[in-house]
Amino acid sequence: MKNKAISKSRRSVLLAGAALMSTPKLLTAATSGYGIEGKIAPEFEISEWIDGEGKPGSFTLAEQRGKFVLLECWQAWCPGCHSHGFPTLQKVYAAFKESDYFIAVGVQTTFEGYASNTPDKMREMQKRYSLPIAMGFDAGDQVNGAHPSTMINYRTGGTPWVVLISPEGRVLYNDFGVDGDSAVAYLSSEIAKIS
Repeated sequence: MKNKAISKSRRSVLLAGAALMSTPKLLTAATSGYGIEGKIAPEFEISEWIDGEGKPGSFTLAEQRGKFVLLECWQAWCPGCHSHGFPTLQKVYAAFKESDYFIAVGVQTTFEGYASNTPDKMREMQKRYSLPIAMGFDAGDQVNGAHPSTMINYRTGGTPWVVLISPEGRVLYNDFGVDGDSAVAYLSSEIAKIS
């Protein structure tokens, strides 16, 4: 039954088109019991980060105030991450990579497949998708079955999971994926208001 709910959620997001980002409340994860829309985005509890060049780095939401933050949660072995998660992230990143009011970040939230979803996959995905963005590795506890802190704090439903955070640090949208064209249109309009 959980898979049916996830499939229904993904279909809803993909079918929403332009309405999705212009009215984020219409199709939010809150309707499925996931997400923290409307709340202040929790700071990441991740110690393993790489910068856009694959070198050890760091990333905090506090340093991003004044910018829209697009967070993509992924796993290396996740088919949906490769079929639409990363391609959508590429599209949105490409549209705003020069903007002072936008930043994209990826977090590998490993909650299964620990042997495949390893820290080295961060750099592999950066290269594969030409995404020079900060990426973090957040693994749960395989022995005790605990989920990664990002999944817990953001109440994600799995991967690919997208979170859009406002310049003030509030979660505007969170769900399985987002339509890339709609996200670009929404962000273009919102960034124009503050730039």
